Amino acid sequence: MSLPAPVLLLPLDISISPNSNGLPGIQQLRNIVGASMTIGLILAVLALILAAIVWALGANSSNPHLAGRGKLGVLVALGAAIVCGASVTLVNFFWNVGQQV
Repeated sequence: MSLPAPVLLLPLDISISPNSNGLPGIQQLRNIVGASMTIGLILAVLALILAAIVWALGANSSNPHLAGRGKLGVLVALGAAIVCGASVTLVNFFWNVGQQV
């Protein structure tokens, strides 16, 4: 019984980069993503305001549970605003890291 000859696997020199004109509708998709980022930031500001109100009401009424929920809401709203605002930078950073692999 003969064994098959070993297949030599060499990495190929493939170079693919993002193409901004490869598909129709790319500009509309960019507009939709930009609008959704704007909506996300507006909702994060609204959540921050509401959570601060809940925090203030809880602290003023000596209700530690309500004050704790307000504090957590403030932190979540700030985290959401950071992620929405930094999403393009994060994607570009990880894209560049992935290109170095």
